[in-house]
This record gives sequence, structure tokens and C-alpha cells, in this order.
Amino acid sequence: MARMKFICDSERCIECNSCVTACKAEHEVPWGVNRRRVVTLNDGLPGEKSISVACMHCSDAPCMAVCPVDCFYRTDEGVVLHDKDVCIGCGYCSYACPFGAPQFPSNGTFGLRGKMDKCTFCAGGPEEHGSQAEYEKYGRNRLAEGKLPACAEMCSTKALLGGDGDVVADIFRNRVLVRGKGSEVWGWGTAYGKPSESGIGQPKPGTGKS
Repeated sequence: MARMKFICDSERCIECNSCVTACKAEHEVPWGVNRRRVVTLNDGLPGEKSISVACMHCSDAPCMAVCPVDCFYRTDEGVVLHDKDVCIGCGYCSYACPFGAPQFPSNGTFGLRGKMDKCTFCAGGPEEHGSQAEYEKYGRNRLAEGKLPACAEMCSTKALLGGDGDVVADIFRNRVLVRGKGSEVWGWGTAYGKPSESGIGQPKPGTGKS
């Protein structure tokens, strides 16, 4: 059985927000809720990177651990979903999630907390697949239609990958190898430059030793 996961390649993300727009359009996400968002690190500085963030459907999801009414459940494909009929809007999940995935609708001047909403990996909810009730509460169930999440399919640079975890991991691994960035990315070469550039590791004149 496939185990669904997201991977975002920060080397390819151009902060176009097409993933955010695709999600909103596909599921008619309510105002004030962003199931997916693009986060930019070191904005305007050297090393600036952008990454698309949503629910990562964790294997050991902290939101499931803290929910007092157990509204979360995991599908056979590893997708973490929730039951809005059970949710009481306490907000514990929003504090526990390291990715800021749980969202609450904002209505009125000072906001109003209601039923929690989050990325469903385009897998719908507990209602009958393809039903109007499922669509109104959770959006379109693309997985039941044999399709991948809309955000991943609409990514203009294919930075966002979604699907079988083993498959997307292989795709990302191949990209890293082609780019020439393997195990040395966070190693000695990154910190001090390559031996040919810094002289580190080069033989000392007249000794033949480093």
C-alpha cells in the first residue's frame, strides 16, 4: 500500500504561489484559511530559499496526540484527516503542529474560532467519497478519483512533489545527484570550500604531505 507524502524542493521553488491558488480553487477553501502557504527564509539576503508548507501527514502526528476528542484519524495510505463533526475547535492541534497546518476560520472584527480546517492531501473526509457533504466540509476527493493533490500537479517548476513516499523520495534523490549535491552539502566542503579553492587537504610544498 502506498504511503502518501509531500516533498518540496527548495532549489526549484520560485515563490509563485500556484500551489496555494490551486488548493483554494479546488476545494473552495473558506476566507481566512490557507491550507497551504509558501514560506521564504532569508528574504532578500544571500541564500534566500522558499518552500511550500502544508500538513505533512506525519507518521507520528502531534495533532493526533493532543486532540481531546480524537477527531483525527489516519487512512490506509497514511493521510492524516479529521472529522469536523467531532472537532470542538479547542485549538490544541494548532499549538502542537510544528508546520502550522491546522487553520481556523476568521469571521468578524476580532475573529471567531470554529471548526478546524487543514490540508487533506485531496483525500476528502469521513463522509461518502464524492458526496456533496464531503465536498462542502473537506473539498474534492482527488485520491478517490485516482489523481494526485492539486497543489503538486499545478506546481509550475515541479518543486512540490506529492504521492507515494518512496516514489517522490527517489525523484528528489535523483535531482540531488544530478545537481552534484550529495553527502557533501552540509559537510566540510560547504563550510570551508573545496580543497582546490582553499588549499585545505593539498600537499605542503616539498613534503608531499597534507
